[in-house]
Order: sequence, then C-alpha cells, then structure tokens
Amino acid sequence: MTEKAQNKNLNQAKTNKKDEFYTQLSDIERELKYYKKHFKDKVVYCNCDDPRVSNFFHFFSYNFEKLGLKKLIATCYKSQDMDLFSQNNSEQAIYLEYTGDKNGNNIPDPNEIGIKKLKGDGDFRSKECIELLKQADIVVTNPPFSLFREYVAQLIEYDKKFVVVGHQNAITYKEIFPLIKDNKLWLGYGFKGGAGHFINEHYEDYATATDRKEGMIRVSGVHWFTNLEINKRHEDLILYKNYTPEEYPKYDNYDAIEVSKTKDIPMDYDGVMGVPITFMDKYNPDQFEILGATESEGKGFSNGLWDEKSKVAQPLINQKKVYKRIFIKNKKL
Repeated sequence: MTEKAQNKNLNQAKTNKKDEFYTQLSDIERELKYYKKHFKDKVVYCNCDDPRVSNFFHFFSYNFEKLGLKKLIATCYKSQDMDLFSQNNSEQAIYLEYTGDKNGNNIPDPNEIGIKKLKGDGDFRSKECIELLKQADIVVTNPPFSLFREYVAQLIEYDKKFVVVGHQNAITYKEIFPLIKDNKLWLGYGFKGGAGHFINEHYEDYATATDRKEGMIRVSGVHWFTNLEINKRHEDLILYKNYTPEEYPKYDNYDAIEVSKTKDIPMDYDGVMGVPITFMDKYNPDQFEILGATESEGKGFSNGLWDEKSKVAQPLINQKKVYKRIFIKNKKL
C-alpha cells in the first residue's frame, strides 16, 4: 500500500469510526508467544472484541490451560451496521466469561462459556465495561485506531497491564510520547514485515498483488504497544559506525545531529541525536536515554533543544524539512 493510500484509509477510519480492523490469529500467536510467563493465574480482558469472531478470544480460550489463565472476559459492542462485526448481527451488547475446560476435552465448548447481556452498548468507556476492566490483570486487544489516545489513557488510569495494537504514528502523540519517555509503555516484537493484514470490509485494499489478501486490508506501520517486560527491550542495538560531521549534520533549528537511519547511529557520539520514530522498535532503556521529540504533535517535548526563533517545528537541515524525530543520547558513553 502506498503511504498516500494508507493515510487515506486511516483518515477514513477516524472520520467514519469504522476502524474495526480485526487481527489475524497468526499475528496474535506470533506476538503473544513472548509473553506466556505473564499470563499465569491472570484475568485477561478483551474489551474491543466481538467474541463470536474475535481471534483474541479464540487464542486465549483455546490456550486457556496452557497459559494457566484464571479467567477470560470479552465484551462485544452493540452492532450499529449490518456487517459491523459479523453476519450474526447483534442488537444486544454482550460479554463472555470463560474459566476453563470442564469436560476434559481441552476445547472451549459453548456450554462452558458464560454469555451475559450488558445494559449499555458495550463501549469500553461505559460504566459496566469499566467494572469489568477493574477485574482484569491484563488487557489484550486491537482497539479502534481513532480512539487510541483515549483507550491507552484509560488503561493507565486503572493501572492495567496490556498488549494492544496501534499505529507507530501514535509514538509521537502528545498523550502517548510522555509514557514512552518515562518507560511506562514500549513497543512489542511487532508485525511481520512491519505491516499487518486485518479483516475489514469497509475499505478498498490498495496493497500490491503480492501483498493482497482477500477480505483483508494491509496497513503499514502497525505495532504492538505494551507495558509487560519482554527480553527484546533489554537487547543492545549493535553500533558500528563512527561519527563524522559530514555524515551527521546538525539541524538548523534543533541542538542535535541528524541520524536518518537507526542502524547508522554512531557508536562514539555522546551528544544528542535525532532518530526516526522507527528507532522505538530497537529502543533499549539500558543503552539509550530518550530526551524528547520534535515539536508539532509532541509540542513542548523537545526539552529545550528547539530554536523557537525558527518558528518551524519540523527539523530542518540546510532549510530542508525532514520527518518527525526522537532525541536520544547513548547512556554507555
């Protein structure tokens, strides 16, 4: 998918609120295999899912005993459109509870799953869904892209552990970046190839023929956001380049040098460096310190590095604009 087409789809999602991008089971399995130790004796809540079609509910219910879960809860938002969730159009918002296999076949049979009606519409912000959230230890789901800021804010407010899907652009949101900077949120292992195929019938898929999947839409730059400890987060990025002023020019309007690719971070520079937001996929808080980010969406986050007299928020090199940057220092020099 081209960047223009991808932005069109995401903007449509924000406008129409039809951003139910259902996650593939293979993507869920690929990510959550790294978090198994966190789930033992825990209550897992999937609060942006139709349990009848949700692959999150499928994964946790079929792996309930293997993960040693205590309880699984999933809530279903009341359908507003004919095809919003599934062909089994629901006029009633419901929630499901599963506490494990009862008949020894290690399969979540329908009679083992408690189906209960909600009084409201099943919105994650509703009072009754918040009461279910309070029961949970870990929240795992793919929340609406258009509500990502609000969704994460709620998880932080109620002090919940989580593994959720979001777009990498969220890294620089003014509501999200401070959490990343303060090590309250970080990126997980990620989607294969940095893109996810989601089940979605609302938008045309602009993916190339080799990437196209029937009934799905390809979205680049999606990632997993979490506050659960994972090994990846403490792996040093191997650095091999030496600093030279010619290869790493200073910004015109920020007191830092430009590093256009994460792999090119110089191993011997102890000053402030501007790196792409994709750096967060390799970020190790033991190796680097995050000082701030460029202005614009993260206005006020540059930590004094911005020359306000320039009146240009985007970083400039020889008066040419480059994309948003995160400012870091190497802690090991």
